[in-house]
Order: sequence, then structure tokens, then C-alpha cells
Amino acid sequence: MTSGPAGRAAGSSVPPITRAPSRVQQHATLRTRDGVDIDAAYDPGPDPAGELAIVLAHGFTGGLDRPHVRRAAGVFTQRAAVITFSFRGHGASGGLSTVGDREVLDLAAAVEWARSIGHTRVVTVGFSMGGSVVLRHAALAGSAHGGRTEARVDAVVAVSAPARWFYQGTAPMRRLHWVVTRPMGRMVGRLGLRTRIHPHEWDPVPLSPVESVPLIAPTPLLIVHGDRDPYFPVDHPRMLAAAAGGAELWLEAGMGHAENAAGDALLGRIAEWATASWTSATAEGTATAEGTATAEGSATVEGEELPW
Repeated sequence: MTSGPAGRAAGSSVPPITRAPSRVQQHATLRTRDGVDIDAAYDPGPDPAGELAIVLAHGFTGGLDRPHVRRAAGVFTQRAAVITFSFRGHGASGGLSTVGDREVLDLAAAVEWARSIGHTRVVTVGFSMGGSVVLRHAALAGSAHGGRTEARVDAVVAVSAPARWFYQGTAPMRRLHWVVTRPMGRMVGRLGLRTRIHPHEWDPVPLSPVESVPLIAPTPLLIVHGDRDPYFPVDHPRMLAAAAGGAELWLEAGMGHAENAAGDALLGRIAEWATASWTSATAEGTATAEGTATAEGSATVEGEELPW
């Protein structure tokens, strides 16, 4: 992995990085709205002047340097520019993981970086925890709900995402719950999984994925899930699709969980969908949804204050 020029943002804006004429990966340290440094990488893809960028959001214990993340990014770069990054508490990023809460700020910084480079269309693709983050981010950042233009997305893909919080209906999720909630578990996370986890419970509890998806429309939404997912059974994607209304649902036969289980053929289909979806997306509106208040850059969606 080639290291290129680095850039750092103060506050929410990320300084543009000049595009290279060849497919040379570039690195940057992004600064989130709450002051966390996020390790990020950019590949201009097959067309350095292309409009579309795909922002890849990894799963819990993942990171931009993980082999399956790099493999997914490699498939996506055959069709578009790709930004990968490590969520807070993961890899070389700062901070502590909040397991899907404050991570929306990390994703927002990556989306803003894509737009600052010059990409006019941005599609987010999230896996597992990253899938829950792209759903909530799209709900909070949508034009209908007072989100900032630079943080909005043109399409969303959630792969192996949960529908609801605190799920412990499978053995892997019970083990994960132990890692997140117990001091010994967090030590295992830090030493064995390279993931630094925040010790406190959510307060307040963030908008859940199933509460988020109805707020994403008219942005195109694709939900992808394996029928052999050992973490979240198929009632999760079905619940998300039902709540979203117009979402597209792919139930993949024989697939397990997240980026580790997503084969190159599936990743290629996702990239193809992402490439095609934004061309048919509804133009951004300027109206604010009923019941959504905006003041000095903040707003409320279903009782949750937007973190930007």
C-alpha cells in the first residue's frame, strides 16, 4: 500500500488533495466534528475525473488495512474512486469505538473529504457495524432533515447490518456483547482485536437502523444480507426493507457475515448498483421535513440531535 500526501482538516472541512494521473493511493488524516483523527485513504479509480466516489465503512474490529477491506476496495475501484478509512478506536485512527454511535461523525468526515476532492456524487457502502452507520448517517444527513450538503450521500448500501440495537439472539452476538460491555472483554478487544472500545454505555441511545431507514428516502437504498449470517438472521434485513418501503433487498444464498463473506462477484454487483443508482436519484430538495427544526447548523430527527 503506497503512502501519498497527507492532509488534515480543522473542524469539519478537509483540504482538497490533488488527484494523481495514475491510480496511486493517497492518505490523509481527517478531523471529525468532535475532534477525533481518522486515518483515511483515497484511490481515484479508473477515471481520475469521475464524478462518483464510493466510501467504504468497515465492520467492528475492521480497518482500512484489513485484507478483506482492501479486497472490497480493490473491486470497487474498478468502477469508481474509493475512500476507505478506519473508524475511531480502530487501526491508526484516534479515539475509542462507540460501536456505531459517534461513528457517524467519522463517516461524515470521509464523505466531506470525497466532496472536497471534487466528487459530486457519493455512495456509502457499509458492512455490519458500518452498515448501521451508513443507514443512520443517511437518515441524519438527508436534505429532507436539515443535513449539511457536503455530508449528504446519493445512494446507500448496507451489507449484513443489524435492524435493532442490543441484539443477543445468536452466540456470536453474545460474545461481542461481552467484549463491548465487560472490562475483560474490552481488554481482549484492545489486545487481541486491535480495537479500543469506549467503556461507557450510550447516553442517549442513538436512532436505531430500523428507525433510520424510513428517513432515508428518496435516496436510493440497497440492503444486502446472507442467509447464513451467524450474527444477524434474515429477519433483520427483512425488517429493514419493510421499514424503508422502497429499498431494494438482496438475500444472498450461502453468504455469511459482512466483508469477510462477500465474494468478489457480489462486491462487483454492489459496485455496479452503486454506479447506476445515483444517476436515477431524485434531485436534492431544499424543503425541510415537517417537525424538523434547523438552527445554526443543527437539527433534530425523531428526537435525536444531529451531531453536525
